[in-house]
Parts: sequence; structure tokens; C-alpha cells
Amino acid sequence: MHSANHWGGSLEIYNGSAESTTDDERSRNMEWDKAALQPQHHHLDETQQSWLLYPQETKKKKYVDLGCVACSHKALKWTLYAFVFALLVIALPIILVKTLPKHNSKPPPPDNYTLALRKALLFFNAQKSGKLHKNNGIPWRGDSGLQDGNVTDFSKAGLVGGYYDAGDNTKFHFPMAFAMTMLSWSVIEYRQKYEAIGEYQHTRDLIRWGTDYLLLTFNSSASKIDKIYCQVGGSRNGSRLPDDHYCWQRPEDMDYPRPTQVVNSGADLAGEMAAALAAASIVFRDNEAYSKKLVRGAETVYDFARDGGRRGAYSSGNDYIQPYYNSTGYYDEYIWGATWLYYATGNITYIRLATEPGFSKHSKALLSIPDLSVLSWDNKLPAAMLLLTRYRIFLNPGYPYEEMLHMYHKKTELNMCSYFQQFDVFNWTKGGMIQLNHGRPQPLQYVANAAFLASLYVDYLNATRVPGLNCGPKFISLDLLRSFATSQINYILGDNPMKMSYVVGYGTKFPRHVHHRGASTPSDKTRYSCTGGWKWRDSSKPNPHNITGAMVGGPDRFDQFRDVRTNYNFTEPTLAGNAGLVAALASLTSSGGIGIDKNSIFTAVPPLYPPSPPSPPAWKP
Repeated sequence: MHSANHWGGSLEIYNGSAESTTDDERSRNMEWDKAALQPQHHHLDETQQSWLLYPQETKKKKYVDLGCVACSHKALKWTLYAFVFALLVIALPIILVKTLPKHNSKPPPPDNYTLALRKALLFFNAQKSGKLHKNNGIPWRGDSGLQDGNVTDFSKAGLVGGYYDAGDNTKFHFPMAFAMTMLSWSVIEYRQKYEAIGEYQHTRDLIRWGTDYLLLTFNSSASKIDKIYCQVGGSRNGSRLPDDHYCWQRPEDMDYPRPTQVVNSGADLAGEMAAALAAASIVFRDNEAYSKKLVRGAETVYDFARDGGRRGAYSSGNDYIQPYYNSTGYYDEYIWGATWLYYATGNITYIRLATEPGFSKHSKALLSIPDLSVLSWDNKLPAAMLLLTRYRIFLNPGYPYEEMLHMYHKKTELNMCSYFQQFDVFNWTKGGMIQLNHGRPQPLQYVANAAFLASLYVDYLNATRVPGLNCGPKFISLDLLRSFATSQINYILGDNPMKMSYVVGYGTKFPRHVHHRGASTPSDKTRYSCTGGWKWRDSSKPNPHNITGAMVGGPDRFDQFRDVRTNYNFTEPTLAGNAGLVAALASLTSSGGIGIDKNSIFTAVPPLYPPSPPSPPAWKP
């Protein structure tokens, strides 16, 4: 007897080898099988169908079951392709970069401005006075001026050190301080460039050589002073006594008296010294003790400058100074020194002084006087106004400084406009040099300073995404302003009718008869007397030593230049002139990238607005 199959099929397994089965039984089995083949109306799920013994038709799946995600075969295939592609394109290069040996690519060759900058800095090494370091880099220079100042009443070191000003052996402290301010300013703005060309530490050393000396010129350990030493050496006009002008001797051979000049009033000198020390304190912020020492010195000399009983020109009535570095006023130094002190200290007293309307009035800063737009060792107005414009465009302090800052900003733009030939403010030579000193001798120091200010202002505006400036109805793009700066520096470097570089050692054609005692006198172990050196002064032969990097006085108003040693108007370099050249070259070189260090100068500047009140304490139930 057979059990019924509810799923429509026999549960018996037919064994074809069982021959003992009868025909009747086989017949009955066939009937059962036929019955099983009849259509059934029961719905079979997959599990039930799997129990059936006969082969089942299976439907091909279009998806792959990955457990938590089901995806189509096509999607899976493209996913695998994408993975392999990513492996080849992304992972493989990374693996190769990590595993292959590294070869440092050579840096791009320095541009012409970098080459000139390196040389221009060497001029300061050649001008050093005092006991020189072994690595000074100028083989024909040695220790000199070791008795300068002897022992002052506040310093056992006397006045040893510092820099000789030009081709003579005089140390003029007023232009020396200005030179140090300019070097510091360029380092603050363009530190990354100095680092890129390997001159950052060198330039810092040059600045410190100057500021260490300036700290000797007054009692820097006191909070209040009554005098400043303003000069070592020098000469009276027409003197026939042995001195720095009458004698022609190497600094190492000087044996004539070197008098010191001291002043009890000199707001201009003190203001410039304050600027130099304050700017240098920013450069040396990584040396906290020295930076603070510089700040204290800057505050002390600025207080001296502001003392009501000491407000006079340092050069007034002094025959050793007035013919050479006569100062025409001191209110520009008030603004200049106060601005640098504000950046160095963050003391709002100094920004109040820098924006004091009375200083602007007395200095005539806002009047349309072309000469006052020309930066020099005597006139700091265009530089001070640019430095305050920097404050306005980057920090925008608003009231109560905005009115004066806005006027200084507008005057700065007018100064920039005056540099363009189309506005007929200054004459130009046919060869393309702007005559900022009206065709008088030694024009290049003014040209270099103007190039620096223009190039720096371009970088200020670029940093704030301002495309240019308006000169009356005309719009002047930043490219045009930068072109002015490059054209003037290119003129100095040889793009002029004489086809001569006015920087010694740069290019193949440069002055060979520089008006310079040390460079023109042989280092032949012979000590030449005061008048014994005249033969080297008057010699028509080239100097035995090239004073590398020295920028000479420059050509006349007809673009002509006479390479004659005795004609100092053409061939004498100066400390202040070279400082402007260094700053301009640093601003123009592409080494280290384009642009300024926007924020470092503001490190000490306090927040412009009251700080937000502290958050209330957390609520506790």
C-alpha cells in the first residue's frame, strides 16, 4: 500500500533492477506515475521544489547577494574596474614616489636682482669700522678706528664700531641710523626672499653691527639722557690740517686726530635713531633680550627728541656736520620714529603721536611740495606716510586715527603719481632716469629709494587685491607702477646710455676709479702717510680693490658719467644710498616668491576693538 504524496509525486524510488516485481504491480505503479504527471494547482515555493527529485528549472539571477548589499552583476563589474583603475592611477604613483630614490631638483638660477642684491650687501662689510670678524669677507679690510671715542663717560667701549659713511673715514650717525632703518624695513617686509637667497643671517648681522654701535652713542641703560654723540671724525671745509678729508689713508692706517661731536639737542637725530632701534627690535624678536634692549633704547632717544628743551636740528651751527649732512627739520622724524615705535611696542601713545595733526602741519606733509615726496636721509615723510598707509589698508583701525591715516593714504598715492613722467612733476633724462634731486649731483640714492617705495606699495595693494590707483582722472595699474620701479633699478644696473652698471662688480662694465680711500690704496703692507696716499687718490690707474656692491653717486642730468676718482659727485658711494638700493632689489627679486610678509610687523599691535566678554559659567540646576 502506498502513502499519498501531497506534493504531487511518488515517494518511492524506482529500482530498475528489481526483477521480482509483477506485471500487475508495474501496471499499478504506472497509473500512479501518470496521476503524478497531471497538472496540480498547489503553489510550490523554492524550498518545496528543492525536495523534488526530478531536475528543476532554475531562473538565472541578475543580482549578486553580498550579505548586506545586493548589487547587479554589471555594477559589480564596473566597481571592480574602477578599483583597479584607481589602484593604477593613484596608488601606484604614490608607491613609486615613496620607494624610488629621491633626487633633489636644482633651484632655479637667481635673477639679476638677486645677483645685484648679494653684491650690494657686501658694500656694508667693506664699510665696517672697529674690530672685524674673521669671516667679514673683504680681504683688503682689517681692524680700524679702535681708539674712536676713547672711553665715553657712560661706555668703556667708547665709540668703536659702526660704519664709515662713504669714501672717507668719517662716521656720520644720522645717515648711518637711516641706513639701518632701511635695512630692517626691507628684512621685515621681505624676510622670505632674504632666506631664499641665503642672505637673511648676513643682513641681520649687518643690522646688528649698526645698532650695537648706535647703542654706544648715548647712555642706553638710562631712562633719561641729556646728550647723544652724533659723529666721529670728519673735517671742516677747506681745512689743511690732517683729518678725514685732507688725508688719503686706509682706515687701518689713520693716525690723525678723530674728534667726536656731541649734541644736547637734536630731535631729528634722536627721532631717526629711535626709528632704527625700533625697526631692528622687530627683526630680532627671536632674541628676546636683545629686542627688549633695542626697544628701551628707542624709547629713551625718542623721549630725548620730544623733550621741549631739546627740539632743534642736530647739525645747527656745527661746521663738522652742516656742510655734509645738514638736517632741514625734525617733524618728519617725529612721525617716522613714532610709527616704528608703535609697531615695535604696540603702545597706543606712539600711534597717537604718529597721527598727531600738529606734526603733519609743521612737517608740511600734506602740502603739494615735490621735494617732500622724495625719500632721503633728510626727508622721511614719504616713507612714514607709506608705513602708516600700511596700517590703514591692512588693519583699518578707524576712529580716532582714520582722518589722518586717510589723508596720509591719499598723499602717498599722490607721491606715487609724481613718479610718472606723464604728470610732469619731475624732469627725466633722455636716457630714462627720473631727476628727483633736480639734476644735482649724486642722483642715484634718491632714484633707488623711490623705486623701493613704489615697488613696496605695489605689494601692499596686491595683498589687498586692489588693482591700481587713480592719478586724477587716470587709472594707473599696478603693473605700470612696478614698471617704474624696475625701469629705475635697471637704469642703475646698466640699462642707460653709458651701458654701464653703477654698482661695482655687477656686470662687466662698472666704475673702476671709485672715490674710496680703502679701495684705492694697495694692501702691500706699506703704511702710507696722510699726504703719502695722495698719489693713489690722483692716480689714473683703476683701484687695486673693487669695492663690490658699492653704488656710486651716478651720472649727471645728461646721462653722462665720468669715472674719475677725484670727482666724488660721480664716483663716491654712500651708506644711505646703498641701503635704499638693497631695499629696492629685495622688493623686486623673484627669489623666494612675490609679495610681502603681511602680518609680522603687526605682532605687537594690540586688538583694535575691546575683547568680547567672557562666556557665562555653565548652568547648574
